[in-house]
Amino acid sequence: MSISPSELKIVQDHQQLLKLVQSLRQAGKRIVFANGCFDLLHVGHIRYLQGAAREGDVLVVALNSDRAIEQLKGKGRPLMPLPERMEIISGFECVDLVTSFDANKCEELILLLKPDVHAKGTDYTYENVPERETVLGYGGKIAIVGDPKDHSSSEMIKSLGK
Repeated sequence: MSISPSELKIVQDHQQLLKLVQSLRQAGKRIVFANGCFDLLHVGHIRYLQGAAREGDVLVVALNSDRAIEQLKGKGRPLMPLPERMEIISGFECVDLVTSFDANKCEELILLLKPDVHAKGTDYTYENVPERETVLGYGGKIAIVGDPKDHSSSEMIKSLGK
């Protein structure tokens, strides 16, 4: 039995993830954190993750759990279960580590990891990032990355239902 490269990137245990991040930081690496549902992928997701990766040396991506997505997006979502979404995201070259969180916001995980940069997509502004005060509170930076928000998984799903 062999372990695929994507499996090496997926770290569900947050304490283990913290140790990895601390080790990388001690080696002089700049840690970037990005998060999202990543339910039905589109080019905007790729551009967001690539933009986030350019903000530092190591990109950690946290995905909302299935339960959290259902609460955020409604019944019938997510379309793909968490393990599949994590495997897909871990397959991107620009992504270094993948984890998940079971809340509507990722503040607890951000406070644990204290990434140097918290990257958000262009559907946010510097002023309205939900985790803004948390990130700035420990001295982190916020970066708005990716292309203009004219892609939407929810809109794609609606159009498929026609």
